[in-house]
Amino acid sequence: MTPLIPMAASLAAEQKSAEVTDWAARIGWLVGLVLFVALVYWLMREGWKWRGTLQGDLPELPTAPDDPGPARLGMSGRYHGSTTAGQWLDRIVAHGLGTRSRVELTLTDAGLDVVRPGATDFFVPAEALREARLDKGIAGKVLTEGGLLVVTWAHGDRLIDSGFRSDHAAEHGEWVDTLNNMISKSNDTEGAR
Repeated sequence: MTPLIPMAASLAAEQKSAEVTDWAARIGWLVGLVLFVALVYWLMREGWKWRGTLQGDLPELPTAPDDPGPARLGMSGRYHGSTTAGQWLDRIVAHGLGTRSRVELTLTDAGLDVVRPGATDFFVPAEALREARLDKGIAGKVLTEGGLLVVTWAHGDRLIDSGFRSDHAAEHGEWVDTLNNMISKSNDTEGAR
């Protein structure tokens, strides 16, 4: 065994270490990766713009009236987006409806006022409201069962689902009850005419 130790030491002394870095190849791969990521982001942006073009027939969003009346309910939270009603993956991006943001919701007798700092505000008139429900997902946002307040409303010739999440999820049930009662009373009043 002793003759092996000197032989191993002499072999180790004779070996030369390989080049640590091939800088040209490394820089080439890095530039290629950056270009690939830039291409993917550019394609995503073009797809978003194309979707907005396809939804160009959607009318302008209504704005809140000067005097909407006293607030029935108020909520602060997150706006997660709008989709075609019943199709939770068909995001609507026209007029800024696809932009996620913070939100301040106010429900009055006139309708639902959606104030979004940094994004386009809009107003849903009471006669356009169709339904409110608790759901678990909308266009790229999935939560626990009942974690999302979804309001269905008519705009132009489309039915739209808009998803909201309150900072205090316990408020969702009160919003669903109040909105659905308001909608059913509005339908009863229209039916009596």
